[in-house]
Amino acid sequence: MKTLFPIFVLLLAGTAAAQIPDTPPGRQLSAWLDAFNSGDRATLQAFFDKSIPGRTPDAGLALRAQTGGFDFRKVEESGDARIVALLQERGPAKAFTRVTLSIAADAPDRITGIGLQPAQPPPELAPAPLTPAQVEAARAAPPFRQFSAWLDAFNSGDRDRLAQYLAANYPSMNVDAQLNFRERSGGFELRKIEQATPVLLVGLVQERGSDQFARFTLVVEPDEAHKITRFAIGAIPRPDEFPITRLGEAEAIAALRTKLESDAASDRFAGAALVARIAADGTAKVLFNEAYGLADRESNAANTTNTRFRIGSMNKMFTAVAILQLVQAGKIELDAPLGRYVKDYPNRDVATKVTIHQLLTHTGGTGDIFGPDFSAHRLELRTHDDYVKLYGQRAPAFEPGSRWVYSNYGMVLLGVVIERVSGQSYYDYVAEHIYAPAGMTRSGSEPESEPVADRSVGYMRAPGAAGLTRNTDTLPYRGMAAGGGYSTVGDLLKFATALMGHKLLDAEHTALLITGKVSPSPGGPMYAYGFEDARKDGAGAVGHNGGAPGMNGELRIYPQSGYVVAVLANLDPPAASQEFTFVDSRLPK
Repeated sequence: MKTLFPIFVLLLAGTAAAQIPDTPPGRQLSAWLDAFNSGDRATLQAFFDKSIPGRTPDAGLALRAQTGGFDFRKVEESGDARIVALLQERGPAKAFTRVTLSIAADAPDRITGIGLQPAQPPPELAPAPLTPAQVEAARAAPPFRQFSAWLDAFNSGDRDRLAQYLAANYPSMNVDAQLNFRERSGGFELRKIEQATPVLLVGLVQERGSDQFARFTLVVEPDEAHKITRFAIGAIPRPDEFPITRLGEAEAIAALRTKLESDAASDRFAGAALVARIAADGTAKVLFNEAYGLADRESNAANTTNTRFRIGSMNKMFTAVAILQLVQAGKIELDAPLGRYVKDYPNRDVATKVTIHQLLTHTGGTGDIFGPDFSAHRLELRTHDDYVKLYGQRAPAFEPGSRWVYSNYGMVLLGVVIERVSGQSYYDYVAEHIYAPAGMTRSGSEPESEPVADRSVGYMRAPGAAGLTRNTDTLPYRGMAAGGGYSTVGDLLKFATALMGHKLLDAEHTALLITGKVSPSPGGPMYAYGFEDARKDGAGAVGHNGGAPGMNGELRIYPQSGYVVAVLANLDPPAASQEFTFVDSRLPK
């Protein structure tokens, strides 16, 4: 889902004024906030010219017009090079936003990154729940009538009906984008009204046929037409007030089967799903293993449990295991800089400052690979060294180790390290040291130009296009250390079994691999080495997902209970992820 700004109406009377710290990043935050709140193009441009050269004010001015500006409310984190704070909109929505601002360590007047994301209000500023009488009053007000009318049109999936509604009430919204969203979400059911005024409505909705919740914000004009001036809807974690009851093992498997059949029938899932349990002796018992939908819609070939699916970023798990194998062998040190192993790396700061640990945890500031350069050279990027030639001159986007930002390029660099240290190609190393000992005979990263038996075709919903199209023109030349290979649900179970049975790493290094080290977002899973760690008090899963146009996958391993869940799909995210999320919340702990 696209996440914008959830809305809360808060009573702030009597709240003590918060202070922005007088630190280098605090001073930059104050300067940005003053320029942003001015709403003046020249003032904002002057700030950008001084602190973020090359940035233009258009996006900032649009956000200023939408929000009415921001007031500073609370510091969440403050350091020498970074500050994280909560802001609140001045406009009628009164939404909270988390701002993260980082500066260059050697140039404190230069901002290296500034990001905004929706945030929950802190407990001391959270609004009181609406009373039943207030909820009834909200249902009679113009914002609810507009929301209800939109929901009916949206859920219908009828293009003409939705286009007619938007043209009359929200003409700036693109109908094709809304229909694409409708296809991905399956529509919504209203679950709760949280806040309301004569011009705004905030509430919770749940996807039809899914556990996913979202918070919506709708603001209307005060005049009689009550046209929509702002409408945002964004995914949120399932609220505690809507718990899911855990089931017995057989009941959870039966519920998963029913959901997969329903989602396959509505074309929200095509792929394979497997649930197993690893016993104390290391053997795996398969509890569920089924396939749905078509692997190739042109030839009408069905998916099977042996179908090879592209797995996206799930390859990061294999890359991390390979690095830890070399650590275990004494050939790599986690705290060593990249340049120790890649001596000819072009950018000196990356070579000398970014460590192997930081590359494994996405804290090195090495950036992404996707964008205009990738699109222009997609089929020319055939080796890991080719990526270095294209991106190797880039400096770190921030001081290495100071923050977490997902970095596909960082994982590519680990592929280069594996090649330099082992003397093998990345592909040969993974095949010999991971696939072979695990018994994974149907996994690989062969070039897309080479035929691979039983490899499914990926189908995506292109923006503005009706129906599904092949994802062929989005694919890299071949998969690499950051992702893009292929596997089966059966091979992923073999990987999980070999990993937990210490056939790939000893017990010490397996624990080092999967134990969380950094927190990408408050309250969310920790990131380990190429694995997410969502365990709490020992219960829960470790693993990684993968997602790109026409592909989605999940592998989750439950060290405490022994369960393994593998789901692969040849459709856009969240085709596989929604199935994993469903069974994850129902399996016994």
